[in-house]
Amino acid sequence: MLRFSVRGLPRRQLGFNLIELMIGIAIFGFLMVVALPAFTTFLQNSKIKNAAETTIHGINVARAEAVRRNAPVRFQLVSTLTSACALSASSLNWVVSLTDPTGGCDATPGGGNIVQTKSGTEGTDTVVVSTTGGSSLVFNGLGRVIGAGITQMMFTNPAGGACVHVDATNGTMRCLRIDVSTSGSAKICDPKVTDATDPRFC
Repeated sequence: MLRFSVRGLPRRQLGFNLIELMIGIAIFGFLMVVALPAFTTFLQNSKIKNAAETTIHGINVARAEAVRRNAPVRFQLVSTLTSACALSASSLNWVVSLTDPTGGCDATPGGGNIVQTKSGTEGTDTVVVSTTGGSSLVFNGLGRVIGAGITQMMFTNPAGGACVHVDATNGTMRCLRIDVSTSGSAKICDPKVTDATDPRFC
């Protein structure tokens, strides 16, 4: 839009007029209404992925530490990271330690019994875990699992909805699973994937 100065020369107007501004706000509002549900689902799925990745990191730390020390090292799920901690098969808090950390999860990592810890409230507050095989893994100096221990860990997010592979119609959460073999190797897989050649296949 051009305006003319007193001398008759055109002068360009800078900025937006009210109609352009209202149209822009309306378009932005429409896009937010359309995109917000998908963005919320993305955030909830990200929490599942974050929980699974930090947990498998803890498992790998325990295994690597066992090989480095050539001695048994534990990965254990615990109720809290305080002196009142107990083993829990449904908690996202974990401790890598040389012996059973029950009652001493508040010790400083890196010295003595505790090697590393992770709080389940860090970015994964709505994620729920359920395990098969208990609440702990013990690795020997060869990186293999000693005795009975966790064989599977399933990560879900009820705050975001049902898992896609459980409810194909209404499920929105891409729930993940960690499988642990007796050789000590652990991997994250997606139960929704049905192609056996896909590396995400369970």
